[in-house]
Amino acid sequence: MNYRIHFLLFLLFANASLSAQSLAPLTVEKIMRDPKMWIGTSPSDITWADNSASVYFDWNPDKNPDDSLYNYSLATKKISKVTLEDRKRMPGKNGVYNRLHTARLYEKNDDIFLVSYKDFSIRQLTNTVEKEQDPEFSGDEKSVVFRRGNNLFSISLASGLLSQLTDFKTGHKKSEPKPDASEKFLEAEQLALFKVLQERKSKKDAGKKISEAEKPAYLKEIYLGEKTVSNQQASPDNRFVTYRLTKPDKSAKTTNIPEYVTESGFTEDIPGRTKVGAPASEYEFWVYDVKKDTARMVSVKDIPGIRNKPDFLKDYPKRDTAQIDRKVIFHGPYWSENGQQAVVIIRSTDNKDRWIMAFDPDSLSLKLLDRQRDEAWIGGPGIGNYPLSPGVSGWLDNRTFYFQSEETGYSHLYAMDVVTGVKTALTAGKFEVQNVILSANKKHFYLITNEVHPGEQHVYRMSAKGGNRTRLTHNPGAHEVTLSPDERNIALRYSNSNTPWELYIMKNPKSGEMAKPEQITHSTSTEFNSYAWRKAKIVTFKSSDEKEVYARVYEPVKSNGKAVIFVHGAGYLQNAHHWWSQYFREYMFNNLLTDLGYTVLDMDYRASSGYGRDWRTGIYRHMGGKDLTDHTDGAKWLISNYNINPEKIGIYGGSYGGFITLMALFTTPDVFRAGAALRPVTDWSAYNQGYTSNILNLPQTDSLAYRRSSPIYHAAGLKNHLLICHGMLDVNVHYQDVVRLSQRLIELGKDNWELASYPMEDHAFTEASSWTDEYKRILKLFEEQLK
Repeated sequence: MNYRIHFLLFLLFANASLSAQSLAPLTVEKIMRDPKMWIGTSPSDITWADNSASVYFDWNPDKNPDDSLYNYSLATKKISKVTLEDRKRMPGKNGVYNRLHTARLYEKNDDIFLVSYKDFSIRQLTNTVEKEQDPEFSGDEKSVVFRRGNNLFSISLASGLLSQLTDFKTGHKKSEPKPDASEKFLEAEQLALFKVLQERKSKKDAGKKISEAEKPAYLKEIYLGEKTVSNQQASPDNRFVTYRLTKPDKSAKTTNIPEYVTESGFTEDIPGRTKVGAPASEYEFWVYDVKKDTARMVSVKDIPGIRNKPDFLKDYPKRDTAQIDRKVIFHGPYWSENGQQAVVIIRSTDNKDRWIMAFDPDSLSLKLLDRQRDEAWIGGPGIGNYPLSPGVSGWLDNRTFYFQSEETGYSHLYAMDVVTGVKTALTAGKFEVQNVILSANKKHFYLITNEVHPGEQHVYRMSAKGGNRTRLTHNPGAHEVTLSPDERNIALRYSNSNTPWELYIMKNPKSGEMAKPEQITHSTSTEFNSYAWRKAKIVTFKSSDEKEVYARVYEPVKSNGKAVIFVHGAGYLQNAHHWWSQYFREYMFNNLLTDLGYTVLDMDYRASSGYGRDWRTGIYRHMGGKDLTDHTDGAKWLISNYNINPEKIGIYGGSYGGFITLMALFTTPDVFRAGAALRPVTDWSAYNQGYTSNILNLPQTDSLAYRRSSPIYHAAGLKNHLLICHGMLDVNVHYQDVVRLSQRLIELGKDNWELASYPMEDHAFTEASSWTDEYKRILKLFEEQLK
């Protein structure tokens, strides 16, 4: 046998071996192992060196217990691990630039530093045992303003002089005891009777007058009482200091979570959160005028629509609807570079309004620039889903303020002339602007949008005035962008549907050019790469209300006539996309199911992200409504298009996915033969304030929404088999949820359900043994119940 035959036989056997390995069946034990030990760890937290010559990132190619810091040099094209000594000498991440981007302020180890971009030298500005943070350049850029404790300080870059700008004090000012009538009488009598006392008092009063006259002018003492101070900001000329006062309601009751398996051997309590509808904090916006030495609260009474009532109250006609000012939270102010214009972003605590207003700190006046009202709730990319989020915003020049809004039903970028009030749409269309970066010279925006496809995210460059966008990335999937300080290069994190995130470097192309990303890291293991992970097919189907639903379909080589629907969690999250899913364990489990002949459907049901305002708010006042019918419509679509046996469809998911699974088995029991509800919400009145109040309002004001949306009220409908899995240390969806549901099912006489409890797990499991146990139970459920 000659060498050529030997070589061909070697290739034949090698390919056969690789093919057999690729087609080797997955098991739950394999895919639920510690991911960093067998999949690999993707690079994260990407930052550039100040000189733009290298990129830093967290990575773990050696499978250590924790990630380490690595550096990639553009010159040598090599990756190296950063030593501990080098890490100590490195400047801190992020921070703020001066206007010309020739210097950067940052905090590190609770101190403030300044790096010069002329020679990249580092100057330490503070060195104390106290924590200094939030450094900013003053309006004239001759000093640095920062926060230490509750107060603002300023340090001169020329002289190093440290000046205190505010004097906030906790608690209440102690008042001098005032003499009563009898004490005043006695004092007057003493002075009238004794001449020596008169003379001594006269000398003391004169000395005190001189001493007071010689005292320097001190800052106004501002006592906080029971409130806390935050968001302290000095105006560019240091005349005004604006700040937010928060008054917490200490009557709000929290939930304690018992921990049974402890080092001490005793049951210990983990402090938990409050429940939705609990007494909430109140916020005030104040201005301290340094020149006038006065502190004044900004009134909200003239904010347009401040007394508007939400539409849902029409369902409760007998309720008192007295007109009162709604509670709000101020963000900012955001000052123009010349310090002549200030803008505040105001959000109502019921999250149904966002106002962008011009603000005069001298008169405390507010002038409306833009109002976004939503009878459901304000949210979307670049806007934020919670009142404590100000969203994306900034200044293009001394009179043009940019921000994002869902005015058209999709989150887009706008520019506002704060002098004339003229608003200009910089982007438009039936897509979302996902991320916004303004170039250092403020001439261009770098945007991430999903305009190519809802399941893809690409980087674009656009003039700050709007107009045509230049697409910079082209590989199908998703991209995260980090510009180098000199903006000549772009660091990208990129992934597609069956490949985890990797780091790429790309030249920032000039107009008319194209640049190809160069892959820097290769993170996945040989074992992980040996399996032919599927690129699930992205499809759409029509819902019963004629909406287009995007979904992933995992198609088996040979169907067994059974189907499983996976329901992603988080509510406002996207999973039917072309990039690596954060639900990677479920992705692998869906591959396992498909290997066994199941057809798996994973859809972006109503309230998923990526599809605009109407999709985002499609569950308002009825969770388990349109989001559930999307899944029952998906089941019908599977039956029609994949010849699935209607008696052999299962459903599973965690968190919000667990909630949908419960609603599916309780309210549509003839559609799903079996379901696995993992860490599910069973009663929305027991969930948190921020998320739940957006969608269902408050339980005490909109009880109808809570009753139709909470599975515990529909448990009588359970007909087919239900598996519930829940971590007993869950600080997000409390274990109490499934305990209450268990009691309800017991009282209803249901016997086709089981509860698996995990004594040492939180909402997201951490132990491979727990993941393995959970998914073995899910697989067993489907294999036994979808016979």
